[in-house]
Amino acid sequence: MIIIGGGAAGLMAALAAAPRKVILLNPGPLGASAASAMSQGGLAAAIGADDDVALHVADTLAAGAGLCDRAAVERIIGAGPALVEKLLRLGVRFDQNKNGGLALGLEAAHARPRILHANGDQTGAEIMRALIELVRQTPSVTILQGTACKILVDDAGVSGVLAQCGEEIIALPADRVLLATGGIGGLFSHTTNPAGAIGQGLMLAQDAAAELKDLEFIQFHPTALDVPGNSLPLISEAVRGEGARFIDETGAYFMQGADLAPRDVVARGVFAHLQAGHRVFLDARPIGTRFAARFPAIAAICAQAGIDPAAQPIPVRPAAHYHMGGVAVDAAGRTSIAGLYAAGEVARTGLHGANRLASNSLLEAAICGEAAGHAMAAQDARNVTAKNCALPPAPDAAPVRPVMSKYLGVLRDGAGLTRALELFAHMANGNSAASLGLHIATAALARENAVGAHARTDAKQGTTEQFFKAA
Repeated sequence: MIIIGGGAAGLMAALAAAPRKVILLNPGPLGASAASAMSQGGLAAAIGADDDVALHVADTLAAGAGLCDRAAVERIIGAGPALVEKLLRLGVRFDQNKNGGLALGLEAAHARPRILHANGDQTGAEIMRALIELVRQTPSVTILQGTACKILVDDAGVSGVLAQCGEEIIALPADRVLLATGGIGGLFSHTTNPAGAIGQGLMLAQDAAAELKDLEFIQFHPTALDVPGNSLPLISEAVRGEGARFIDETGAYFMQGADLAPRDVVARGVFAHLQAGHRVFLDARPIGTRFAARFPAIAAICAQAGIDPAAQPIPVRPAAHYHMGGVAVDAAGRTSIAGLYAAGEVARTGLHGANRLASNSLLEAAICGEAAGHAMAAQDARNVTAKNCALPPAPDAAPVRPVMSKYLGVLRDGAGLTRALELFAHMANGNSAASLGLHIATAALARENAVGAHARTDAKQGTTEQFFKAA
């Protein structure tokens, strides 16, 4: 068995598959390039005294704008409380309140405080720390640094992975392969993802002819730190949960009470204000001197940019953050290709619908990664031969970014999507990144109504403005 990707989903899968032998294939050292480790906001779970799973389910369905798979939502959200207990047993150190219980924070579109944090704003890093330690202590897991270049498939399904490890090209035989490769934010000019997150898992899946679904639903986080560069530091939604508000360069408060509306709504509001010629800031001064203790990582990020959040507003802008679509999977992570699994952001489970509810991503990655690991371990083995083949051209995201950013960003329309199709069609031959862009643009053009993160200004049903006002 081969697991491609060393984020939370891949690590949970490797642990769940034990004692079955697996190769964990990752481009660099574990944790170094995983979006899971960058997650500030936290992990959502209905464990509060005034909370329950039904409320968390309802919030998730509402954020998903009617396009969630209810069975998937109930299954994954329902597993949240048990996951928290498991992570505590595995050594994850979540923050505690003054009474010694688990501290719970509030984030956008959640009806109750249910966000668990670790070290203030380093939840993903803490979960990854614990999981990496356990994986390194697990004899059945072999960690291999390298890049997956192709999923090998025969008439019966998956037969292996073609990988580049340093200068060496290796054909690794395997009848079960898990994609746990993260998202596509690196295909945009501004993203909160690691710069290398350009949809490699989706490219591998599309090359293997696996079914992809809901590719048009891309979430833009409204509060990336507005500094030069492609990969922008995130200013967690939890900062707004603690009392920060949006203002512009004049000091005007322009969100009209929608600071903690669903992310798609907030991103459109911020984007519209920027398009009108304003600058946008997150005013965290009401948090005051508590900021550095509550958000140490964000305080350090701001300090590097010469900003003191306790005394100065933080400049922000929307940036590509999370892909709700991906490789279509069932409850066990199985794709349409026998032996090929997917978990984490690369997978489309149905949990998020048209818009992910804040802090449901770590929850999904851990639960679905574990489920996929169990399913892979239980699958009947078959003998396979990994036939070596020519190394496909490396994906080139550079020409893709300006097209994705201009035509598939926060706001879209039919004319722009049609132009994106034309541009991607010209560059898709030999460039799997452009081919993926073509798939995404095709899906976005086909969905003619505006829903969730897919905000078409020429929508035949609904408008961006109506969604904004409704929220």
